[in-house]
Amino acid sequence: MNQQEVLINQFIEDARNPKKAVEKALSVTGKKAFGCFPIYTPEEIIYAANLLPVGMWGGQTQMSKVDSYIQSFCCSIMRANVEQGMNGVYDFLEGIIIPTFCDTMKAVLANWPVAVPTVKAIPFVYPQNRTSESSAQFLISQYRRFQSDLEELIGTKISEEALEKSFVIYEEYRATMRDFVELVNDYPKTLNPTVRHLIIKSSYFNDKADYTTRLQELMNEIKKTPKEEVHGPKVVLTGLMTEPEQLLDLFTENGYTIAADDLAHESRQYRVPARADGTAIEKMAYRVMDLKGCTFFYEENKTRGTMLKNLVEKHHADAVVVCLFKFCDPEEFDYPVYKKELDDSNIKMLYLEVDQQMDSVEQLRTRIQSFAEILL
Repeated sequence: MNQQEVLINQFIEDARNPKKAVEKALSVTGKKAFGCFPIYTPEEIIYAANLLPVGMWGGQTQMSKVDSYIQSFCCSIMRANVEQGMNGVYDFLEGIIIPTFCDTMKAVLANWPVAVPTVKAIPFVYPQNRTSESSAQFLISQYRRFQSDLEELIGTKISEEALEKSFVIYEEYRATMRDFVELVNDYPKTLNPTVRHLIIKSSYFNDKADYTTRLQELMNEIKKTPKEEVHGPKVVLTGLMTEPEQLLDLFTENGYTIAADDLAHESRQYRVPARADGTAIEKMAYRVMDLKGCTFFYEENKTRGTMLKNLVEKHHADAVVVCLFKFCDPEEFDYPVYKKELDDSNIKMLYLEVDQQMDSVEQLRTRIQSFAEILL
């Protein structure tokens, strides 16, 4: 097994075994862990506190307790998080942060102290209307409030120097991720849809500095090999996330290449670079101000459709695949708007309703296979 295969297998192992990956990261770094609910969280502040930010994006879970607090018609990611919390999965965390992007997340925040009293939850509010300078100042104040709440929780002050160092680490991580998703287009076989997803997913369970170093090493190893030809459909993914893993396997089996993505779990996390000026907290805030095309932030003139069209053109993609998470209201509200824009531009589109707790992907198999045949 060569170094490239070793590194890929490490990332895959981390993504498939989050608890083991987090425990290893804690052992290596000597840190304690802090949980981060979707969609966006100020991980730089958590990292500056010498804590390991851990992504909490649900997972396939047998639901038995969560119905006492969260309705069955709510997002499966949120239901899985609460169920896992009630089962003691997150008891090792120093605390968690829950942003309030949607009604379900607000319900989770309200119920968490009762459902999971062993894990302290810190709320976080992002400004929805980001068109004014006051929005940026509000977000800066929210970051400072969270910093203060976190300091009180862990009993340690977070220095400005630590924040600056943390921000540099995260900016390098984000730049590396942008390079990685572009590299997929040159190596669609090595970085097939399943492998691509698992490499990205593993970042949520690793120390960002270590993860970035290993990913850069992997990319350098891959670049030493000849570029690979694309033989199947090239598509742009959009939505919340592409899980369960069996869904990615369907794309891989049918020869798809993920040319680019607009997924909250993936590229929305790192596609926007920070501005050059300001303190770490200010640069964090203005990076959010500069984020466009995301369902979870208000835009009077929605830019998501235009952004998807630009991604299709840039990467010479054959189509857009919509992975619409069941019961995700913000994503559902956006769909008719960008669908019309894509239709008007004669861009082919496949709509898939997905859920982390799916018992079978056979219906999706038929649709994904048929769509590949249409595109080819």
